[in-house]
Amino acid sequence: MREMREPTWLVLTALAGAERLHGYGIIKDVEVLSQGQLHLRAGTLYATLDRLAAEGLLRCDGEEIVEGRLRRYYCLSAPGRAELAAEAERRERIGRLALRRLSAAEGLA
Repeated sequence: MREMREPTWLVLTALAGAERLHGYGIIKDVEVLSQGQLHLRAGTLYATLDRLAAEGLLRCDGEEIVEGRLRRYYCLSAPGRAELAAEAERRERIGRLALRRLSAAEGLA
């Protein structure tokens, strides 16, 4: 597994919390997840979604016309769930290690 960049991590995490989301829903959820630190532009989001779909990590889960515009929905695939779970475990493991080291360093001060 290669390193997962923050926008990819947040897009997959947004999709993990929902049955399916459309692009604007993903953008808004990424903003919430990142506590306002990441504002995805539509072009960046759709390039990311296309890449993740090509990698088999998500899939299109239907389309509908809303107010004259096409709305496409996305959901995680089984491989996407597995990849996100592995990345979450990796990040959690590194976070715990960092906290242990910080705690040990405070004991030395």
